[in-house]
Amino acid sequence: MKSALITGITGQDGSYLAELLLEKGYEIYGMIRRLSTPNLSRIEHILEKIELIEGDLTDQ
Repeated sequence: MKSALITGITGQDGSYLAELLLEKGYEIYGMIRRLSTPNLSRIEHILEKIELIEGDLTDQ
């Protein structure tokens, strides 16, 4: 099975990409930032099919 890591999975483009790749049989890993209350509204319907990973790619 192919797998994909999607940074920004909770955004508009990332959530659409996750849906598309799930339909094509991919295993999806999504990176989200550490927030006290993450906004998962765009991916609620696929949460059971993906694995979320907390991370930060900023250069600080």
